[in-house]
Amino acid sequence: MTVDRILPTDEARDLLDLATDLADRELAPKVAGFEERGEFPREVLRTLGRSGLLGLPYPEEYGGAAQPYEVYVQVLEILASRWLAVAEAVSVHTLSCYPLARFGTDEQRKLLPDMIGGELLGAYCLTEPQGGSDAAALTTRAVRDGDAYVVSGTKAWITHARSADFYNVFCRTGGPGAKGISCLLVDPRTPGVAPQAVERTMGLHSSPVAQIAFDGVRVPAERLIGGEGMGFTIAMSALDSGRLGIAACAVGLAQAALDYAVAYAKERRQFGQAIIDFQGLGFVLADHATQISAARALLLSAARLRDAGRPYAVEAAKAKLFATDVAMRVTTDAVQVLGGAGYVADHPVERYMREAKVLQIVEGTNQIQRLLISRALAKG
Repeated sequence: MTVDRILPTDEARDLLDLATDLADRELAPKVAGFEERGEFPREVLRTLGRSGLLGLPYPEEYGGAAQPYEVYVQVLEILASRWLAVAEAVSVHTLSCYPLARFGTDEQRKLLPDMIGGELLGAYCLTEPQGGSDAAALTTRAVRDGDAYVVSGTKAWITHARSADFYNVFCRTGGPGAKGISCLLVDPRTPGVAPQAVERTMGLHSSPVAQIAFDGVRVPAERLIGGEGMGFTIAMSALDSGRLGIAACAVGLAQAALDYAVAYAKERRQFGQAIIDFQGLGFVLADHATQISAARALLLSAARLRDAGRPYAVEAAKAKLFATDVAMRVTTDAVQVLGGAGYVADHPVERYMREAKVLQIVEGTNQIQRLLISRALAKG
């Protein structure tokens, strides 16, 4: 189904055309093989970076494209509709560039052109084995020792753990709670950094996640981002933007599932007619088309608030919550539309269903999104 988009500029239209061309040429033909092998598509990310698609929301002075989030999330949606793992990688990398771009010093920001251009791939190290939602309780510690911090602890469920060229590591430099957390930019080649075995996940096999152990890792003090005690503020503001990225991934995945189910239902015949003409099935697809459009509208509304410099955290939570729930519903029903054919890997809908589940978990579970929204309601 062709999505009728209203875009702010002709440049934005050109960017979406470029994203569509790259997605059709570089992503769609490769996804099945990489997923089957469990191989991370590092060169695909480099191609996207060299095409300017990894730095869309960042300023031109750092090598970005200075595009509004309204445009960036629609590019993500297009990428996700062909290969979710790649779109998720772009979202995570964009998130990983945020601390330095927003809170870094001029000297630190000299790294940004290579980061934004995709030559250096990033990872965002916040979650720990003991907890993810309660980020203020993290236990990874960094102790100042002369001109360095010595970091010890373990991070969990880290996308790009074994492929990244830089880590944003959120660690405790002070006392308990949010005010004791800081952010360090860590080189993965530093002695004592040890990515662990890849997790055996349900989906996104071409985007492996793993724990990372830090055992007395010495990080130069000049790699502290934003000052001591700023880590929690950095993490939460980054996640507001990251939730828009995940919502965009969900919309793209849901659209891909719907398009595939519709095409199949128009070809598959039972009792002398195409199965899409049976009201029981046609109405399901109609509901899904409506829900995807609603999710896209909610996402774009939140992105436009961000672009306007207005508060958008609650709207980002709503967009992430609704879009990922829609993606789970649409992909599950897409399998049902295909029947037995939907349960085999010959068709991508079984992969779509497995992939949709993680979107309800990452960047804050959907239960956490409901908590954020309900607290905002309580405050009036």
